[in-house]
Amino acid sequence: MNPALAKLTRKSVPDASDVDAFMSATRFPMVNGTDVTFVYRGSVEAVFLRCWISGLDTAQPFESIPGTDLWATTIELPKGSRIEYKFEIVKNGNKELILDPLNAVTAQDPFGSNSVCQGYGYERPEWSVPNPLSREGTLHRKGLFSNAFNGTREFQVYLPATFRSNRHYPLLVVHDGEDYLHYSDLKAVLDNLTHRLEIPSLVAALIQSPDRLTEYSGNDQHAQFLAEDLLPFMSSEYPLIDHCDSRCLMGASFGGVAALHAAWRKPGCFGNLLLQSGSFAFSDIGRHKRGPVFDPVVRFMNEFRAQPDRPADRVFMSCGMYESLIYENRSLVPHLQSKGVDVRFEEARDAHNWENWRDRLRIGLSWLMPGPAWQVYE
Repeated sequence: MNPALAKLTRKSVPDASDVDAFMSATRFPMVNGTDVTFVYRGSVEAVFLRCWISGLDTAQPFESIPGTDLWATTIELPKGSRIEYKFEIVKNGNKELILDPLNAVTAQDPFGSNSVCQGYGYERPEWSVPNPLSREGTLHRKGLFSNAFNGTREFQVYLPATFRSNRHYPLLVVHDGEDYLHYSDLKAVLDNLTHRLEIPSLVAALIQSPDRLTEYSGNDQHAQFLAEDLLPFMSSEYPLIDHCDSRCLMGASFGGVAALHAAWRKPGCFGNLLLQSGSFAFSDIGRHKRGPVFDPVVRFMNEFRAQPDRPADRVFMSCGMYESLIYENRSLVPHLQSKGVDVRFEEARDAHNWENWRDRLRIGLSWLMPGPAWQVYE
């Protein structure tokens, strides 16, 4: 038991003032090295910790603290970990998922909000926070007619603060670009890394699919859209460096599948890939067990693993150690390396979420597209 909580329970019958004093003097969750204790206060029938960590039970039961209205549970969380969670409370026979009322730290995603536990040694990277000293780039809404999809596609373009029409810039294409903006603070990251000279001033196309589970699952129309619609449009609208080494294609989860597939189907278009927690499901024998939505992904990945070729010159991959996809991501590395691809793979003590992906952007972008600060002259 957490030492502060143990001290409270040493009293045979803690009174309300003891509990109030404990609550006001304590920061929750209670982090004590690798032990993290979660606390809930209220008159309920049961409490469970709901966290999505591969290897742990999805629901961790709380224990009632005798003589109080407190409930607590402790889990082991290695140094540097960050996890997202909710509480499930049972009251009058009804179950409800809630945010941790004692923890103000939350993370947002397209499905809502989660509470965040920052384990011992974890700190949000300072370069991911908007910095008033960094000159701000600008966002511009664009639309183009896609022959691949036979319809108009809208997206956003990021231009650096230093943008000048008489210069030429690398291109970054981001799958789920709106989500990266909203949930991974992508604009602040680009502004800050450009200001720090860790990446060059670049132009970014932030695309968003109306049907990502179809278009991002190894879809030839999507690959055609990127190579034959988006790239020519961007080249006609902006002064870009006309070489695949100055183009990077990026995506997370199904977006990572889409990036790998497009680079594989359209060789020579993108020299760099940034793949985060890619949903690279495959089957060596029998059937996969991830549901029908993964069927086209598995077909593509099985074909790719049989004939990986060389989708790009350099690939940065990251994945959370607490997500079920870690095995598939690890196994992709030697397949790429066998074709001479320069691969860098980073694992994090986090799971399948946007802030995990945010925290890896500095190392990924600056390795693939290094700015003056990373250039070494001999």
